[in-house]
Amino acid sequence: MKLSVVQQELRKFADPTTAKKSLRYHKTGKGEYGEGDKFLGVRVPDLRAIAKQYRSLPVKDILNVLQSRYHEERLLALVMLVYHFQKGDDALKRGIYRSYLSNTEYVNGWDLVDSSAHQIVGGFLLERPRRKLATLSQSNSLWERRISIIATLHFIKHDQYEDTLKLSRQLLNDEEDLIHKAVGWMLREVGNRDKQTEVKFLTAHYKTMPRTMLRYAIEKFDKKERDQYLNGTV
Repeated sequence: MKLSVVQQELRKFADPTTAKKSLRYHKTGKGEYGEGDKFLGVRVPDLRAIAKQYRSLPVKDILNVLQSRYHEERLLALVMLVYHFQKGDDALKRGIYRSYLSNTEYVNGWDLVDSSAHQIVGGFLLERPRRKLATLSQSNSLWERRISIIATLHFIKHDQYEDTLKLSRQLLNDEEDLIHKAVGWMLREVGNRDKQTEVKFLTAHYKTMPRTMLRYAIEKFDKKERDQYLNGTV
């Protein structure tokens, strides 16, 4: 199967109006986190359908797509990489994991990270040492820092919370709102499975956490509990 066929298929669903909306939604203006990104205007359901149809595309070709200047092509590549990773043997998984971390400059959007980090990075590290996450969490790259915390969603799903809590502490003072949201989301996921563990973390840190992080973390709490945290009366 030729790589060009997949790219041509994706462009059949391109829509200028959708592309224009995406430019605003993904903050592509000067000085914003997605500055300079380009969009074709392909809806995610259509993109995922194409990924499923052409999922047999070789990994080496998928990695070429990942380096596209178009956001949707990068997302398409990541969805397909996740498929290959989940179906692959240990050698293929290791190769995809390494290729992923070698190409983080192209995993440069919150949706790109969230569609791939926990499956690939978290999936690979589940039964392995996780020192790489600490390195990523200290990166100058916003996206590598987000990858580090989102990767732990895979651990959370296996009732392993230590790495999420450790990275959350490291990222408490991060300046980026997208990190605040990601950390809050992961803390909420911990609480969905073990509320006591989340509450213990919040008790120690809620007064100094960024407000957005706290709001995301307590989203599933009842109103009385939310108000106590937000008003500092826990």
